[in-house]
Amino acid sequence: MTEFSTRAVHAGQDPDATTGAVIPPLHLTSTYVQDGIGQMRNGYEYSRSANPTRDSLQTLLADLDGGVAAYSFASGLAGEDALLRATLAPGARVVMGNDVYGGTHRLVSRLHVPWGVELVVVDMSDLDLVRGALEGAPEKTVLWVETPTNPLMKIADIAALAEVGHAAGALVVVDNTFASPYLQQPLSLGADVVAYSTTKYLGGHSDVVGGAIVLKDQELADKVQFLQFGAGAISSPFDAWLTIRGIKTLAVRMERHSQNAQAVAEALVEHPAVERVFYPGLADHPGHDVASRQMRGFGGMLSVALAGGPEAAKRFAESTELFALAESLGGVESLIGYPSEMTHASVKGTELAVPENVVRLSVGIEDAGDLVADVQQALAR
Repeated sequence: MTEFSTRAVHAGQDPDATTGAVIPPLHLTSTYVQDGIGQMRNGYEYSRSANPTRDSLQTLLADLDGGVAAYSFASGLAGEDALLRATLAPGARVVMGNDVYGGTHRLVSRLHVPWGVELVVVDMSDLDLVRGALEGAPEKTVLWVETPTNPLMKIADIAALAEVGHAAGALVVVDNTFASPYLQQPLSLGADVVAYSTTKYLGGHSDVVGGAIVLKDQELADKVQFLQFGAGAISSPFDAWLTIRGIKTLAVRMERHSQNAQAVAEALVEHPAVERVFYPGLADHPGHDVASRQMRGFGGMLSVALAGGPEAAKRFAESTELFALAESLGGVESLIGYPSEMTHASVKGTELAVPENVVRLSVGIEDAGDLVADVQQALAR
């Protein structure tokens, strides 16, 4: 098998058979000519069911994560919803970490719980707590793992959780958005499904919204595919094309993101205005050893708790010059956010509430020295 960087450029990307174009064409069509009633060319009938550009992206995603199939959605949450509906039924249970993306918690707590699904929230770093949450689990149970977590950068041991989850009969899902398939391979560590917001590192340029589900079981993959077709939350051909373009440089970008985040984290640790830095690349991070074992690098995301409390955190978030104050993450440019009132506002008042002195940084691929200088000047204000 060829290495990741090679596959990221070539998987699902055969040159155009008609012209020899190195980049496969963008298929901006809603429908396809049939040679007779029911006589479709290569199975293409209508672009909600299949489109060559989306198929190209899905082939690429499945290859990079080692899945039997992958499906590309209009957003990360659309993909998560399709997976959950393919898996759950009233009376089912979802066991979720106590620090996950606020939108994922909102999706389950406000859309699936009213449908009759039970939601249990635990600290995924404590295997005994996870076992307890899975005890007496119904037939349809999902163990939803996010690692590193958003925004407190907790690390979960995927292999250990897969063993615990499977012993209880649960489907083990890993949201791999922060790591990307370049830094972490959940299916090879025992997970059943990988979920992504492709908006983030896979797309990598803050110009497209999307999501993906990668599976290693064909039967479940068929169910997800039917829901994608039946409900229609597909990625458009142009969105798929942009995501493919981003993935081609994923390996080199993730290396730079990781290097820059390490430099920023180490600079922040030494600053007197900082109470704590949340970054698994730091040796004293509680999940450092596990992250070192299951990740190729530590990624571009980190969070910081300010000693001066909420007001100091807000001032810091509003004082950077290179780090733009904005939602989202994973682009080539650096972003900064205040989770309590931005990305995680929907979990305020719950056990997932983010401390109000925490600021989240998505460290881009700019010059590391410039980024360090920017956070230092912002903290000095």
